Amino acid sequence: MEKTLHFTLMDLIGLLNGTQFQDLLLRDSGVALDRALFPLLVRIERFGPMDVRSLANQVGRDHSTVSRHVLKLQSLGLVTLASGADDGRVKLSVVTREGRKAVQAIGKARDRLLDRLLQDWTPEDRDNLVRLTDMLVNTLQNAPKPESH
Repeated sequence: MEKTLHFTLMDLIGLLNGTQFQDLLLRDSGVALDRALFPLLVRIERFGPMDVRSLANQVGRDHSTVSRHVLKLQSLGLVTLASGADDGRVKLSVVTREGRKAVQAIGKARDRLLDRLLQDWTPEDRDNLVRLTDMLVNTLQNAPKPESH
């Protein structure tokens, strides 16, 4: 079977979201956090205060599951909940100082792991990977939105 971009992206997403890669990141970062929680924490920190629906959409998980996970992050002191500026009924997850430290440790572990894994790549290949992946992300972000029914 011919390898297509679709299948390559599925493989990549599967590996990055897989237990082996995530366990390595958590171990190497020294962050003691359930594997299901850290992608949420990283996204909240990266994209700013977020409501549960937006976060659930980002990670492709059920709203109620993400809501429970956010409450767990709150109980661990990694996020706080704040009222939305436009609608006080909407609760936004905001990363705390401790949450930010955890995200930074995970980010440094990710950088070290990728540096090790890509050590045999030429600098040009690594630059091309970043450039082309960034181009793909920008293209996908600008794709037409589905119409609401």
